[in-house]
Amino acid sequence: MPADEERPLYLGPLLGVIFDLDGTLIESAHDYVKMRREVIRIAEARGVTPGHLTVRDTIPQTMEKALSELALGGVPEGDRFRFEGEVNEAIDAIELEALPRTKARPGALTLLPALTERGYRLGILTRSSEVFCRAALQRTGLKEFFPHLRTRSSPGPAKPSPDSLLLLLRQMAVPIDRALYIGDHPFDGECATRARVRFVGILPPGPVEPEIAERLATAGAIRVVPDLDGVAGVLGVGRARAGRAAPGRIALATGS
Repeated sequence: MPADEERPLYLGPLLGVIFDLDGTLIESAHDYVKMRREVIRIAEARGVTPGHLTVRDTIPQTMEKALSELALGGVPEGDRFRFEGEVNEAIDAIELEALPRTKARPGALTLLPALTERGYRLGILTRSSEVFCRAALQRTGLKEFFPHLRTRSSPGPAKPSPDSLLLLLRQMAVPIDRALYIGDHPFDGECATRARVRFVGILPPGPVEPEIAERLATAGAIRVVPDLDGVAGVLGVGRARAGRAAPGRIALATGS
């Protein structure tokens, strides 16, 4: 009898599986420090006090602080919208610089066909732009598996807002209690937890900070796995780890 950690986590009728993109399904080598510096440069040019923002914060954190300071300073709403648009254009351009280096994460081209064959509805929720997301999926051979996606460019709230995930699930016609979100950042866990969707954390590719697994668990992960083979093990498809077949005992609800 397999050990508990080798059994599929879900024996219930999961229907939808949503993935983060960068670091989860693809390796894109984005220059996040460059992005953060550009956001800070634009924010300061728009009126944020120099030195109030730091590259140690994530881009969502930096934007939240910048927009708050601009609002408190009486900057008109229209100017704040234009600031957000200028930031998005700058980040879009930096993202596309990474496209030639972008590749599928090991295991993606095995996992996704297996999930599709089982009848799962697949989606992507990412803070990347629509242009980068679609180009990266095309480049890595993953585009055919994802009829549903929401990006930073999509109308309405963006990740980590839970509404971004709820809107995607509505588009996919998947109830929240039959959905699973998979991502490599604590923001992914925050988004899923606030939307009341189950979350599995995956460690980013390459060397990672020792505390990242703990941060993913703290953010709400019901399991943290090292790679996409680990995701396959959680879902009971393919192989949970090299050389050992994962038991396929998921009672999967499929169809419309």
